[in-house]
Amino acid sequence: MIQLKHLTVRYPNSAIPALSDVSLAVDQGQTVLLLAPSGGGKSTLAQVLSGLIPQDIFAVVDGRVSVGGIDPLTAPPGQVAAQVGLLFQDPEAGFATLTVEDEIAFGLENLRVSPDQMAARIQSSLDQVGLSGFNARRLDSLSGGESQRVALACLLAMSPPVLILDEPTANLDPASTREFFATLASLRPSHTIVLIEHKLDACWHLADGVILLNAHGQLMAHGEPSHVFDENRVEILESGIWLPADFADAASSFAPVAEPMPPPPMPGLPAVHLEGVSFAFPGRPPILQDVGLDIRRGSFFALVGPNGSGKTTLARLMMGLLPAPTRGEIHVFGDPLEKLSLADLTERVGFVFQNPEHQFVTDSVQDELAFSLKARRWPNIEVEKRVEELLVRFELVDKATQNPFTLSQGQKRRLSVATMLAVGQRMLILDEPTLGQDRRTTSALMGSMAGLNRQGVTILIITHDMRLVGGHAQQAAVLLDGRIAFVGSPQALFRNAELMHAARLA
Repeated sequence: MIQLKHLTVRYPNSAIPALSDVSLAVDQGQTVLLLAPSGGGKSTLAQVLSGLIPQDIFAVVDGRVSVGGIDPLTAPPGQVAAQVGLLFQDPEAGFATLTVEDEIAFGLENLRVSPDQMAARIQSSLDQVGLSGFNARRLDSLSGGESQRVALACLLAMSPPVLILDEPTANLDPASTREFFATLASLRPSHTIVLIEHKLDACWHLADGVILLNAHGQLMAHGEPSHVFDENRVEILESGIWLPADFADAASSFAPVAEPMPPPPMPGLPAVHLEGVSFAFPGRPPILQDVGLDIRRGSFFALVGPNGSGKTTLARLMMGLLPAPTRGEIHVFGDPLEKLSLADLTERVGFVFQNPEHQFVTDSVQDELAFSLKARRWPNIEVEKRVEELLVRFELVDKATQNPFTLSQGQKRRLSVATMLAVGQRMLILDEPTLGQDRRTTSALMGSMAGLNRQGVTILIITHDMRLVGGHAQQAAVLLDGRIAFVGSPQALFRNAELMHAARLA
């Protein structure tokens, strides 16, 4: 079904190939896991198989590619779309309409599906992804996890024989992740599936094979999962790729993520104080209801909850990125939010978006890092020094001249965090900070956050990863149905089995 022969891909302004001399075959009906370190070419391979490279994303491609008997490098887009469905890491990047039903119908209309068949396909695809009744929902009202499931429904409705899923559960809570893979299991007999995923404990047993690439985009191994994991365990761990717990002891898998517990919070006024905060968009149901919360200065705080519970909305309210709350008050380092200009607020608090692309404003990595420094009129020599430090710290030296939008998702995430560290705010809010990161870069990124916290910077992470919560946070808050359901230590949260289940965290 899929054949690659000596595939090499080079991006403009990059001396190192993203993929180098890759040859392999995937049989019809197989499900294969595609694993590599961050920046190892996983997303590039997905884009080649779906025809996005080189037809929409320019790159120099050498070698031969065949998917379902067609060449996605040269075939007309409609012909490729009939064979291959690609689920993006950022589902919003592929949306073209306003409502869920219209979005699913959009692809079917391009395939000239009859109205009668269309209605049935739309309903069936929504049922498969657990979104029955979402037909009329506006896409801009969905949580990140709901958006991802709508994107999957769009693919399922079009019935391509090959599905390429690029970290499909990155934005999903633990319970939704299990549900997603249960859906995927039901698709296996009738689809050839290429799955890029870091949550291997939840999905490796679904795979018939594993494709393993190294950091240079070269093929390390391809074969049956148990054989690949057993025979390449040392190389996998050394390259920073996550291993299923069945193949790596807990110490080697998880210890690098954990850091020494942060120092106790500073006394005095909280970094952020919320009192009776409610929020709703005009004419919509409330997203947040009577939220009260204090985030102490110098603390390492985790905000968790199921998809759609309002976590990102709450963070955007704290940053002044949404209209004022319908009720309640927000204070940031002692001052009412409404009295702070955006410039004053961003001097105090940095916000790393869930989707890194939403904060990029230049056409090179080094310019992105320098942008906020130049806006604050730093001397050029200091700007150059700081940019070089950040390039080294976040392993982006060889990407300095590359366009941020052509980076891998893991590299984009590291760049988005680095831009917030350039200035030195007193608080950082990070929405899913380890999205797209391998084991090694997750450890490095969270180590940086822990180091900043030891220097007194307040850290707020929004995450579905309970390893991060248990390994780093002093306190955690659970947001459930728009209300605060818990505030306390991670250990107390983990002992509350009923709440963990209700909040879809276990």
